[in-house]
Amino acid sequence: MARSGSRRLPIRVRLALSYAGMVTGSVAVFIAIVYLFMRFVPSFKIAEVLGGPTPLDEATTHYGRTEPPATSIAIESADDFLENFLTVSAIALITLALLGAVVGWIVAGRIIKPLSAINVAATRAATGDLDHRVGLDGPRDEVRDLADTFDRMLGSLERSFAIHRRFAANASHELRTPLATTQTMIDVALDDPDTDLTEFRALAGRVREMNRSNIETVGALLDLADADRGARLREPADLARISRAVVGDHEAEAAAAGVAVRAPEGHAVAFGDPVLIRQALSNLVRNAVRHNHAGGHALVRLSATEEVARVTVVNTGPPVAQESVESLVEPFVRGSGRVRTPGSGHGLGLAIVAAVASAHEGALSLSPNSDGGLTVDLDMPRAKA
Repeated sequence: MARSGSRRLPIRVRLALSYAGMVTGSVAVFIAIVYLFMRFVPSFKIAEVLGGPTPLDEATTHYGRTEPPATSIAIESADDFLENFLTVSAIALITLALLGAVVGWIVAGRIIKPLSAINVAATRAATGDLDHRVGLDGPRDEVRDLADTFDRMLGSLERSFAIHRRFAANASHELRTPLATTQTMIDVALDDPDTDLTEFRALAGRVREMNRSNIETVGALLDLADADRGARLREPADLARISRAVVGDHEAEAAAAGVAVRAPEGHAVAFGDPVLIRQALSNLVRNAVRHNHAGGHALVRLSATEEVARVTVVNTGPPVAQESVESLVEPFVRGSGRVRTPGSGHGLGLAIVAAVASAHEGALSLSPNSDGGLTVDLDMPRAKA
């Protein structure tokens, strides 16, 4: 891996330059060897091959003897020249092969070093360690893209396993008490020989109600798991239309509770998953109705800036302590704490909204009203025109 901030050419360019350099260097060395060999062998009998005087004849003319100069290699025929040339060429070829192997080994080592880092991360992931990342620096080349893709895969796997672990922990935490209570009620009724049909029917009614509540809790847990997985679809979502539909869905519950839910005000278009956004708005309106009082009201306001589409839900209700506001987005935390009371909900509404906000790279903020109730702001990316 390259050091942080280093600048390198992409791997494709580096490989191309390396191969070109090796070939060019090899040819240059070979030409140099042939040139030097030809340069320092002046004693060819060229007359035998091409005709005309030879260097050896010139030596006899100038020095009065037939012996070649001391610095030359006497070659009496073309066969002698070829034999010496092949010998020198073989030596040069072996030298170039060894040199190419050494250079290739060094270049290959530098290229596969990032792949070794990816292999280490894959080995650790195979043992269950998913928090390790390759973190390859350097230019945007094929190996860097591979490392980044591998890091994203590890992050996705880590989130998925965390979601499953959190789902199991939350489900066991919330369902353990009602299931144990149901088991106790059934055991008491069966152990009492004087239990009549009326008492059995009353027991069945309580068990049915508790079972319905458990089904709602499991459904909310599945919704939370879906929200934690992220927004799989991104498209413009008309918040005004979604808000009107959500308010309509809760009109009957609000009327039964004596809470007035006003029609949405304003207009905004978010960019995200319409299913998750509707789920988040539904939870906000449901909370505004259930955590309210008779004669109270709930209001949905929409606004937008250049980058953000905001949904604001304001409701009346009992006072909420400032120090407890942040804990309300934790799973199974209700306005009165972690104790379930009839009509208090399953305690996952705001946790789901927070997960939806995180899935859209948005934000969820809660603030208590001075006269009771909450003001909740859900920010999401705004759809461009």
